[in-house]
Amino acid sequence: MKIGLDIMGGDYAPKATVLGAIEACKVLSADHQLVLIGDKPTALALLEEQGFSADNFEFVHTTEVIGMGEHPTKAIVQKPDSSISVGFKMLKEGLIDTFSSAGNTGAMLVGSVFSVKSIPGVIRPAMASIVPKLKGGLGILLDVGANADCKPETLVQFGVLGSIYAELIYNVESPRVALVNIGEEEEKGNMLALATYPLMKETKLFNFVGNVEGRDIFGDQADVIVTDGFTGNVILKMAESFYVITMKKGLRDEFFDRFNYEQYGGSPILGVNAPVVVGHGISNPKAIKNMVLLSRDMVESGLIEKIKQAFQ
Repeated sequence: MKIGLDIMGGDYAPKATVLGAIEACKVLSADHQLVLIGDKPTALALLEEQGFSADNFEFVHTTEVIGMGEHPTKAIVQKPDSSISVGFKMLKEGLIDTFSSAGNTGAMLVGSVFSVKSIPGVIRPAMASIVPKLKGGLGILLDVGANADCKPETLVQFGVLGSIYAELIYNVESPRVALVNIGEEEEKGNMLALATYPLMKETKLFNFVGNVEGRDIFGDQADVIVTDGFTGNVILKMAESFYVITMKKGLRDEFFDRFNYEQYGGSPILGVNAPVVVGHGISNPKAIKNMVLLSRDMVESGLIEKIKQAFQ
C-alpha cells in the first residue's frame, strides 16, 4: 500500500508533517509505504535532524505550495506543481492508494472532485468528523463543511455515506442515523429538514431513528448525525472549542479530552473514487500521524468499494 502525504500542507508544515510521518512510519507495517510529496531537500534535512533514515520513505519533489488563503480552483489550475495538485495527479494515476493533507481544505475538495471524481450516483461528496459521546464511544457527523447548501436527496445520501463509514472504520453494527433539527417531532424544522425527514423515514438504505436536537449531539441517540455543511461546520467548530476552553480554564476531564482534534487526524471526503483525508490546519505531528493511519484504515477496509456498491 502506498500512502501519499502532502508534507507542505498545514500551518506548521513541513516540520510538523515530517515529524508526523516519522511517528506514523513507526506504526505502519513493512508493506505500507509512506510517500512524502513536497520539498524533498527540506524533508531530508528534517529527517537528518531527527536521526531518522530517509530510506523509510519515498519522495516526490514539488516546487509549489497552495496557501491556506488561496482560491481553491484557481490555485489547483495555476499551481500544477504544488504538493496538492501532484498528490491528486498521483492518486488519479494509481501511483498512490490514498492521499491526505492538512493544507487548503477547498483545494482538497476541488482536487478530489476534479481528479478522482465523485463515485457514480453520488450527488455531492461530504466531509465527516468525529463526535465524542458522553457515555463513551463516538458518533459520525456529516457534512462538516463541503456543502453549505444541500437538497433533501443529498442529505439522504450523506446518511448512506456516514452509515458505511461508521460500520467499516469504527465497527458500528447497523449504525443509527439521525437528522439534525430544532425539535424531535417529524413536523418540526426548516424546509430542508421537513422535506428530508420523510425520505429518510422511507429509505431502507440505513437505520433511520428520527430527529436529534443540538442537546442530543453528544448523547447516545444516534451513531451517524446528518446535516448540511453549514450547520455541521458550526457544530464542529463549537465542539472543537470545548477542549480549548477546558485547557484554558485548567479543567481536566476525560470526556472533553476526547474533543482534541489530534486524536482523529482528519476528516475523510466521502463519496469520491479514492480515499482522501483532510487534516486540521493547525495539525501537529500527532494529528498528522493519525491522519496517515486513518488513510491506511480507509484502504484496508475496502470503504470505497462498499460505497460504490451502495450507489450502483
